[in-house]
Amino acid sequence: MRVRTRKPVALFDEDSLYNYAVKVLGQQMRTVAEVQRLLRRRVEAGEPGEAKVEAVVRRLKERKYLDDAGYAQDYARLRQENASFGKRRVEQDLIRKGVHAAVIGKTLDAAYENVSEEELARRHLERKRVKKPGNEKEAARVMRLLMRAGFSSGVIFRILKKWDVEVEGMELDEESTGEREEN
Repeated sequence: MRVRTRKPVALFDEDSLYNYAVKVLGQQMRTVAEVQRLLRRRVEAGEPGEAKVEAVVRRLKERKYLDDAGYAQDYARLRQENASFGKRRVEQDLIRKGVHAAVIGKTLDAAYENVSEEELARRHLERKRVKKPGNEKEAARVMRLLMRAGFSSGVIFRILKKWDVEVEGMELDEESTGEREEN
């Protein structure tokens, strides 16, 4: 039996680290936190490595290769247009990617300012080819789908009510939705 071991990663000097960062940013947009995480794998541990990472991040910001506010705006717009995700889902994704909370709040307020969450939820259901639920089990499936996509319980219940689906006995967990039902 052969055991595979991971080949040790070569440690980079500052110029090599910068070139590596430019390469990974050329492949995919990333946040400052994501780039820092990738760069830390390529430098020695401790203060000398951190100093290299910070110097490279500073250079990337100066050249406008790294910009969390711009990243958040583009990410929110793309997730809204292409995936029809709700505000809450985009917010959770940006938090996971390491974007600062103040940047997220400002960006999402602007991105979702003139957007009907109900219309966005309907577009999401269309995109997923979800039909009107025929029974309670299918309605619960639709509710979970919309919750994962980041829509509020109020929007979910309005959509189900317009489909004439009985929502009296159904309840969403307030902790999982992050808000109380509006009546």
